Amino acid sequence: MDFSFTDTQLLQRESIVDFARRELNDQVRENDQAGVFPLENWRKCAEMGMISLLTPEAYGGLGEDLVTTVHSLEALSYGCEDSGLVHAIVTQLCCIVLLNLYGSAPQKDKYLARLSSGELIAAQSITEPDAGSDVLSMRTRLEGNGVGWLLSGGKVFISNGPLADLIIVFARCGSGKSAFGEISCFLVEKSAPGYSMGKPLQKMGLRTLQNCEMFFDSVCVTEELQLGKSGHGMFIFNEGIEWERALMTAAHLGTLERILEKSIAYVKTRKQFGKEIGKNQSVSNKIGTMKLNLELGRLILYKMAWLKDQGKRATLEASLGKLFVSESLKSACLDAIQVHGGYGYMQECDLERDLRDSVAATIYSGTSEMQRNIIARMLGI
Repeated sequence: MDFSFTDTQLLQRESIVDFARRELNDQVRENDQAGVFPLENWRKCAEMGMISLLTPEAYGGLGEDLVTTVHSLEALSYGCEDSGLVHAIVTQLCCIVLLNLYGSAPQKDKYLARLSSGELIAAQSITEPDAGSDVLSMRTRLEGNGVGWLLSGGKVFISNGPLADLIIVFARCGSGKSAFGEISCFLVEKSAPGYSMGKPLQKMGLRTLQNCEMFFDSVCVTEELQLGKSGHGMFIFNEGIEWERALMTAAHLGTLERILEKSIAYVKTRKQFGKEIGKNQSVSNKIGTMKLNLELGRLILYKMAWLKDQGKRATLEASLGKLFVSESLKSACLDAIQVHGGYGYMQECDLERDLRDSVAATIYSGTSEMQRNIIARMLGI
């Protein structure tokens, strides 16, 4: 088994890290405090090719496989200190994946190139006030009107929502079939009559990422706007969530590596009682655990990505990776603050922002509790 990356992949990683450090880290603290999305940095990432990684070359993309893509996202998150921006890019990539896998030729022609260039911003609209982990309980409905369907309902916590030009909406068909077969998926443009959104939500962390509620008041959607087949929404969701968890896990690992290296640098220079604090086992053990979790997380991530590149399901690996790495990231942030002492608690150190951002990682894309349930189910329990 070959664990090495190609020379091209390694050069690409180096280039992305250099780009992120050089172009994306100004004003991160100020943007976080103000809750401002760095649109100019979004455009820079698009020019760098970060948004077009998974788009086929026929639509102006790089046509990379998932292994190369998660390797690149790791590099971006390692170099870029704005986790909200990275999350926005991951959300865009997830939408591109769904459109590429399930979109019709006219849909791809209309949207893929513009999404991949960053000209259009996309969002997935799934979560509802009464349907978070329990997706099948969604109440947003589709009612036939003779020429298509009328879409009515509300969604919440939608990433990229306030900026979205195109929304991928999941809704219940109400066909009388089983709940699993009642969900369908549609494309809705922000200009669609009957669509509106709430104000950007104020959050504990990931403040540069824009989230909002969405409201659909008898929005007319036709067959031309349907993504995939009628009643296949949950198949689309389940496939998409595996890609999403792989991409999110890669981003979390990049952040984890950055926090690890920051902590190593600090414990080698900070001295107490006449010696570097890293010489104390209580400190060095925390560093060792961070490194252990980083390497274990990578093993799960790249197995997950390899499986998807082979056209195989990675349900178990996606949940294992999402659970382990998100929890490891949150723990690493807490340990890093403890290692840095009083300085780690200060805003100027930026670890407090990393901690606030990391808490959400154990919630979005399926909570840690849901990942444990999925893992148990996959083991036949």
